[in-house]
This record gives sequence, C-alpha cells and structure tokens, in this order.
Amino acid sequence: MAVTGLLLALVSIVVAQWWHGGSLSVLADGPALLIVFGGTLGAALIQTPWRQCKVAFQALLSIWKRPNWPFNEQASRLLHWSHQARQEGFLVLESRLEHHSLDDFTRQGLQWVVDGTEPLALEQLLDNQLDALEEEKELEARFFEAMGGYSPTIGIIGAVLGLIQAMSNLDDPAQLGAGIAVAFVATLYGVGLANLFLLPVANRLRANYRLQLRYHELTAVGLLAIARGDSSLMVSRQLGQYQGPF
Repeated sequence: MAVTGLLLALVSIVVAQWWHGGSLSVLADGPALLIVFGGTLGAALIQTPWRQCKVAFQALLSIWKRPNWPFNEQASRLLHWSHQARQEGFLVLESRLEHHSLDDFTRQGLQWVVDGTEPLALEQLLDNQLDALEEEKELEARFFEAMGGYSPTIGIIGAVLGLIQAMSNLDDPAQLGAGIAVAFVATLYGVGLANLFLLPVANRLRANYRLQLRYHELTAVGLLAIARGDSSLMVSRQLGQYQGPF
C-alpha cells in the first residue's frame, strides 16, 4: 500500500498539471532538485550521527512491505511452553532456544527463564529491552521527520536563489523565465517531498514499530507468566489481551 499511495500522489499532481494545459517538463528541474534533495539530506546529516542515518535508511526498506508479526502463533507457542514448564520444569524449554522461527527478543527472554531468573528481575530485564527497542526505532522515525521539517525551508531557499537569478537577468527574458521556474519548482519540491514522502515515511515507521512492540509485549507477558508458574488458563487470559482468540 505504501507504493500505491506514493504513486497515487505523484500521478495526481502530474495529471492535474496536464489537465490545466501546463507543460510536464516544467516539473522536472535539475537545479531545483539538487537544492532541495541535497540541502535536506545535508541538514539531516548535520544533526544526526552517521550510524543512526545508516540505520534509518535501512529501515526505509521495511515500509514497502507489510509487517508480519504472528501474534496467534506466538501466543500458542507461549501457552504450550507454559504447560511444558509446569509439567517438566524450566530446563525442558532449553531445546526451544535453537528454534529458527524465534526472534531475538523471544530467544533472549526464554534464555532468562531457562536460567531461573526471578520474576521481578525478569520483568525489569524485559522492560529494559522494550525501552531500548522503542528508543532505537523512534530515532529512525525522527530522522525522516526532521528531513520533513527541513525540506519546505530548503525549498524556500531554492525559491530565493531562483528569484536572485531572475532579478540578475531582467534584460534577458529567457534567463528571467528560467530563474522564476526554478523558484516555483524548488518550492514545489520542498513541500512535496516533505508531505508526500518524508513525513508519511516517519509515521509509517512509527506504526510498524508500535506493532512490533505490541508483539514483544505479548511475548514478555507470556514469559513472565511462565516464570511465575501461572496456570494455563491464567496465561491464556493474559495473552488474550493482546490479540484475538488462539
């Protein structure tokens, strides 16, 4: 859906320009593109460490596919582990640590359970893991949000540069027109980049990581229930708060 939304927005602008009889070539301006994209990226790089920028751009790939966090499957797995632990003890779960389908959060939490970590200490460890994950993911979203804030302003800078060029060529109508075109197109690029791509990307990343956090919260609740030795019925009720029947 992310690709569809972006294409719909771009096609709407192009069709509207064509519908009013405007030239589509006017929308393609190299200098304006360089000013807005280069300036926006440069401003974001100034405020953000390179490692964080790299992680943010890697996260950008995730918005083009739907997140797949198997809530029902995880809840069933935790319920099964709870039953096994009550019947045979925590050590029986050690063999589950190598299961290929486990994510890092689940594997680490299960390791703490197998090691016999006290429930209160386990809860603190899991909460710390969730807090660290939320902070890391929020930084990714803020990077694109920051770019969305800079982009319109950089577009205005491009507009000013275009008008300066226009004013310096008042005696040459061809150059005058080119300068004015850069001015308006740079503004369009700045506002469009922010509102059609950068800010939606930031919000999409937030939606994705909130779903991930909810999945890990489900896991944490299940692991804590196992560590406490809660009954299967109690575990089922607790897990049911995070997703539908399983």
